[in-house]
Amino acid sequence: MRIAFMGTPPFAVPTLAALHAAGHHIVAVYTQPPRPAQRGKKLQQSAVHDWAEAHDLPVRTPKSLKGAEEQAAFAAIDLDVAVVAAYGLILPQAVLDAPREGCLNVHGSILPRWRGAAPVQRAILAGDAETGVTIMQMDAGLDTGAMRLVGRTPVAGKTAGMLTDELAEMGAALMGSVLSDLAAFAPAAQPDAGVTYAAKIDKSEARLDFLVSAVQVERQVRAFNPMPGAFFERDGERCKILAAEVVHPAETVAGAAPGVTLDDALTIACNPGAIRATRVQRAGKPAMDAAELLRGRAVPKGTRLA
Repeated sequence: MRIAFMGTPPFAVPTLAALHAAGHHIVAVYTQPPRPAQRGKKLQQSAVHDWAEAHDLPVRTPKSLKGAEEQAAFAAIDLDVAVVAAYGLILPQAVLDAPREGCLNVHGSILPRWRGAAPVQRAILAGDAETGVTIMQMDAGLDTGAMRLVGRTPVAGKTAGMLTDELAEMGAALMGSVLSDLAAFAPAAQPDAGVTYAAKIDKSEARLDFLVSAVQVERQVRAFNPMPGAFFERDGERCKILAAEVVHPAETVAGAAPGVTLDDALTIACNPGAIRATRVQRAGKPAMDAAELLRGRAVPKGTRLA
């Protein structure tokens, strides 16, 4: 098939790699333009851009697809289908209509739950038992298109990073199945019931809120690992908690105020319950086990964390 691939972050790379391995004719790879990155503000290509260049695939990096010239250039490729995975740009109707089979999207949730920008993190924060990938026929709405194939996986205990990697591989396999026989995976409308929206993660959400339950705080830790990283502050210094376990999940620890340590092992009171940090990272330092941190920088019982 003549395919244009449209994606940007590492999540999209397994699908591009699978299309390439399957022998499809990838006539163009669309990805977002290089962006300034890190302290030096050097322009950095996307993960998809790097992979495409390494495999001699033609890359296009328009800032927008809204202009008539860019839409005409897309239509001129004469595509059977466009495959989209976390591209990050809106596809106008003219782009959606250009390929003979339309545009197929790898979406990281079981639609219609968690339409939008951050389905993996929102599924973890909500305590969902499972999530997955939907291969969707794109339309002009926000993840409202008809579904062609759905895969599922448990959420329990997984960080956003773990789950994203798993869903990326799942999405690649599902897309390969759909493209192998489009007629066998005919589009079906999404259910009207169960629609939820996965709003983009704001960095302010990553500050740990010990006024909520320990179960919810532990979900925060997993949802924001690796980015932006759930954190607390002590004496003006930020410290991320990368992994934690729930202690006393359903009861308020007697005499303990939320946000105050209950021992010298970084066990922190919540409302109710408590969490014990097991993996942490101080600002500007490498990640380490909590025990290693505490050997060099004690956090005594009764310390208030904000």
